[in-house]
Formats: sequence, C-alpha cells, structure tokens
Amino acid sequence: MTVRIERLVTSGQFTLDGGTWDVENNVWIVGDERKVIVIDAAHDADAIIAAVDDRELTAIVCTHAHNDHVNAAPELAARTGATIWLHPDDLPLWKMTHPDRDPDRHLLDGQVIEAAGTDLTVLHTPGHAPGAVCLYDRGLGAVFTGDTLFHGGPGATGRSYSHFPTIIESIREKLLTLPPETKVLTGHGDSTTIGAEAPHLEEWIRRGH
Repeated sequence: MTVRIERLVTSGQFTLDGGTWDVENNVWIVGDERKVIVIDAAHDADAIIAAVDDRELTAIVCTHAHNDHVNAAPELAARTGATIWLHPDDLPLWKMTHPDRDPDRHLLDGQVIEAAGTDLTVLHTPGHAPGAVCLYDRGLGAVFTGDTLFHGGPGATGRSYSHFPTIIESIREKLLTLPPETKVLTGHGDSTTIGAEAPHLEEWIRRGH
C-alpha cells in the first residue's frame, strides 16, 4: 500500500510567558488507506478526526510540547485509542497544558517509529524547546521539523525553554546533514527543502535568530 503525506491546517492560539498569539498550525497525517499517524495534534480534534476519516489512527507524535502543537492530543487519543509520543525533556512544557494527562510513550534520539507503513527516525533537535524532535523518513524523502526549521530559518528562541546557539547546533548537526533534496515539512507555513535552506546557515547565525 502506498504511503502518503497529507497536510491539515488548523487555527488557534499559542500561549507562553504571559502572551497569547493567533496561529495556524500544520497537522501532518502520514500513512496508507488503512492506518495513519498524526504529527502534532493542533487545536481541533474534530477536524483531525474528519481528515483521518475511517482509517485507524495508531499514534500521535508530538514534535514538541508548546500548547499549539499538543492542545488537541488528549481528546484525539481518547476518541481514537491512539498513543501520544513526546520527548521527555518537554514534559515541563506539556504539563503547562495538560497537568493531569501524561504522554503514553517517550521519544528518544535515534529511535525508529514503525507505524502505518512509515519508518520515522527520531532526531532530537533541542533549541526551540528542550525536547523538540524532527522525524525523518528516508523512503518518503521528507523530514517533519515542527518548529525547529522553517522556510527562511530556525524556529523562534526568544521565549522560555529556548536557546539560539542550541537550535543552530541542532540544525547544523541533525538536519543539514540530510540529503539536499529532502522535503522539510514544517509546523507552520510553507514547506521547503534541506538544499534550499543549507546555504543560509551563516546568515542566520549573524542575524541571531
């Protein structure tokens, strides 16, 4: 069965450090006609369930635990039986949104998640958040980067639990070493490729964000 990648855009709010911003998030649905996984259950469980349709949702994988990426995860898990996966370094952020519900599984660097016809390799890429991860599938030629790498540069590092030198190291060591044709499927906005972003690393370092 053919594995495909689907993008659903949901709208809501991101809240941290006393501020709140309106945001649109990419929810990635990956799998075949029978089973899928969701990467980042953002804002709207009803919309995600409608997009999954009659397929079995086996896992909800969180690229990090900022509320706009995980706020629909417990409801989605309760309604589908899917397990929630998160890197343990992001548990403090997770608890800000879901103090009474723990993730079901921990993500670890180098781990391979075999689900719905995919083999997603977990790349721990701290910087935007301590437990931020990217998910790379060589067969699909794609890496799901959450808020670590966007079209135009790194994710934001101006708030609590983030650190600019760390995100630069993560991007340099874990992402820019991937094949240049690798599609970069982001947590917000448009996709890009590793080859399109790699030449700009020194420019990002100079500008400091």
